[in-house]
Amino acid sequence: MNGRIMSSRDRLYAELKSDIEGFLFDSKVAAVFEDMIRRSVPGYGTAVAMTGVIAARYAQDNTDIYDLGCSLGATTASIQQYHQAQHCSIIAVDSSQSMIDSCREALDSSSAGGVQFMCDDIRDIEITNASVVVLNFTLQFIPVDQRLELLQKIYAGMLPGGILILSEKLDFDHQQQQLFTDLHHVFKQANGYSDLEISQKRTALENVLLPETMEQHRQRLLQAGFAAVYCWFQCLNFASLIAFKSALSPDMEDDE
Repeated sequence: MNGRIMSSRDRLYAELKSDIEGFLFDSKVAAVFEDMIRRSVPGYGTAVAMTGVIAARYAQDNTDIYDLGCSLGATTASIQQYHQAQHCSIIAVDSSQSMIDSCREALDSSSAGGVQFMCDDIRDIEITNASVVVLNFTLQFIPVDQRLELLQKIYAGMLPGGILILSEKLDFDHQQQQLFTDLHHVFKQANGYSDLEISQKRTALENVLLPETMEQHRQRLLQAGFAAVYCWFQCLNFASLIAFKSALSPDMEDDE
């Protein structure tokens, strides 16, 4: 993204640890996060860039766009780059002060006009007047029994014609899970991670990042009130869905 901060090489798990604590989005992670996520999440760059393009399609004048779990602001910057809605504010929210500070630094250096920064738990904020809401690799860190309530709150705060973009790591049946876990491991090795790094980070994420199946996400979104849910992107065990508050118009559905 334009004006992004320089991320250090991720070596947080390069040395053998006798005690591996649960993964936290602290200042150490913030310092290497851009490098970490691009080397760990296949398709991440495409998902972020296309989130901005999709948001631009559905952003409405005089509304708000929420980036929930904004981390360093890659998605916020992508939305800012593409959307042309008039008098439209982007609200970037993250519970990590280190992430918000780095996000503000990165976007301030590339003109953060129209961006509001909030350091808060996304479960606690009020969502109103929203035409676009983004949850890019964020819901997976929320306790499973609290996910429906969060999605219901997002739905209630969205305007007619609004959309939610939800990107997540997915879970699969046993055979497909084994395949995608192996290929994800190969992907990380190809990006320079050692077996030790991969293993120790996996341990740190256990009981912190809780993936679900595509069908579980789809059914929960429908239960929250969304009229239609489609998967628009998938790379191995990472995918992104678009959920519409209102049903698509017939002319849009028939458009080729």
